[in-house]
Amino acid sequence: MQNPKVKINSVENLSSNWYKLDKVNFQYQTKDGKWQNQSRESYDRGDGAAILLYNPTKKTVILTKQFRMPSYLNENEDGMMIEVCAGLLDADDALTCIKKEAEEETGYKINNPKKIFEIYSTPGAVTEKIHYFIAEYNNEMKMNEGGGLEEETEEIEVMELLFSKALEMISTGEICDAKTIILLQYAKINELL
Repeated sequence: MQNPKVKINSVENLSSNWYKLDKVNFQYQTKDGKWQNQSRESYDRGDGAAILLYNPTKKTVILTKQFRMPSYLNENEDGMMIEVCAGLLDADDALTCIKKEAEEETGYKINNPKKIFEIYSTPGAVTEKIHYFIAEYNNEMKMNEGGGLEEETEEIEVMELLFSKALEMISTGEICDAKTIILLQYAKINELL
């Protein structure tokens, strides 16, 4: 932490039940040189990685569908979300994580994922930084049915969709996950499919 305009006064842990929620009291120096006392809550769930698997020959992408409680609590009628494959880094580096997650969730063993960027998705409340990847897939890379890990209470449906259909699903609201929209738009802008 190198910003001379920020002085952290205290950090109070509010919860460590699933991830870590802290209340941070700090001083922030404004443009006119005055110091303001501020307080914010910060949710730390660790960093993550996400990947778009795409097949340029078939013009398809692999997406997943699973229940997401926070979306259900915020007016997602059935709580189901269509997303790119993703997961938390835990103790792994981003590359190791995404290769493992791709095989666990989608059943595809990917060889050469390409990292394209890192993004803070909700920097006003969540510390998480997501490492974004893309990788080509083909039928020979299919090792198993995917679906996630039972011990992690994952029940993931694997979906192979035409790229054009996935883009259409953004417009219809069927795909409303930020990391998925970001990667699909990256594929469109860079003419991967």
